[in-house]
Amino acid sequence: MTNEQSKETLRFHTVAQHGGQRLDGVMNSRAVPIYQTTSYGFESTDHAASLFQMQEEGYIYSRNANPTNRVLEERIAELEGGVDAFAISSGQSAITISLLTLAKVGDEIITTNALYGGTYSLFAETFKRFGVNVRFVDGKNFTEVQAAITDKTKAIYTETIGNPSLEIADIKSLSNIAHENDLPLVVDSTFTTPYLQKPIEFGADIVLHSATKFIGGHGTSIGGLIVDAGTFPWDNGRFPEFTEKLAALNNQSYLELPATSAFIAKARFDLGQNLGMSLSPFNGWLFIQGLETLALRMKQHVENAEQIAQFLAEHDQVSWVNYPTLKDNPQEAIARTYLRNGAGSIFTFGIKGGLEAAKKFISSVKLFSHVANVGDSKSLVIHPASTTHSRLSEDEQLLTGVTPEQIRLSIGLEEVEDIKADIHQALLASTKIDKESLALN
Repeated sequence: MTNEQSKETLRFHTVAQHGGQRLDGVMNSRAVPIYQTTSYGFESTDHAASLFQMQEEGYIYSRNANPTNRVLEERIAELEGGVDAFAISSGQSAITISLLTLAKVGDEIITTNALYGGTYSLFAETFKRFGVNVRFVDGKNFTEVQAAITDKTKAIYTETIGNPSLEIADIKSLSNIAHENDLPLVVDSTFTTPYLQKPIEFGADIVLHSATKFIGGHGTSIGGLIVDAGTFPWDNGRFPEFTEKLAALNNQSYLELPATSAFIAKARFDLGQNLGMSLSPFNGWLFIQGLETLALRMKQHVENAEQIAQFLAEHDQVSWVNYPTLKDNPQEAIARTYLRNGAGSIFTFGIKGGLEAAKKFISSVKLFSHVANVGDSKSLVIHPASTTHSRLSEDEQLLTGVTPEQIRLSIGLEEVEDIKADIHQALLASTKIDKESLALN
């Protein structure tokens, strides 16, 4: 099966099984082999020079590229509808490399407020050390987004579903603003995966994943993915780094290389190589296994989450539930546009009794695991205000959608009635804290 055949004629489930793989021609292994090697032999000095100057495809050193990871890259690019991808050491490194491929000292990035706490800190603190200023805007206020753009702006960034605010990005509108200003739209699609949403279809130019989450699916591996839609005009005058001729590239620019994607080539062989953010081929192999079952798992994740969200919405000890497809949720209409296969398995709820009740709930669950992760096959729970978003001020927490009584759930693949039972007993345990607090007052 060739890439062209899969892109033109094959559907999601089939590409998830076969995309990017060609039998190795030596052993004809049906499963993707793990190429656990640091380096690769050259046929001649001319061949080596050609590879180093990126005049032909091939492998030099596993810090740059690895055949196992290459299958993962081609498969995720096919699933997303992109032209190429770069597998990298973590989701956080995918964000860093993709945006710093676009922005240098003195440049700016615009991002929507509804962000994962680690991403917010990366933008607010770490990017300053690289001389890149990040402007935070209300992603629903398109006038504010437009007003934030300056001559220094290099990209607009958003999450498909904000973590943990669950704010659904209006990718069509954001991409229109970005493209009207000759800017790319960079979208973190970790919560949705290509099964629930393909941001490229709505105008995204670069799509990112923390493969650690649903793509891996079992909480065993750390990794990230960068996918290029292949449609953005990098020669529009805003990105001279793509058109500058370089001696290291045989006096060609990144746009003149034979590579499928100038953006991925630059991300891989510039910062990716020089900062050493390589993905272990064993982790790459595990992510390939994850992609093979992604559609089946996501379907069950969504089914379980919808039932649990409704269960909580009807529970006496719960003050609110934020799940986009619940009836009367303010995002119900936009969810129908962008999330036709469901709103995922991660959502939040507010527990009556506030912070102390939230602590008691988390300490009382038995089936849920209290960990800083999402997208696992097992159900997970955390209190964002005191953990993932604890480095943010109270005002910054509110901007990202975090409140003291908020609990975040990542619903797994257990029997849904068992999940309900665990939540119910933990909520009953939390009422004791609430009653004790009322008695003291």
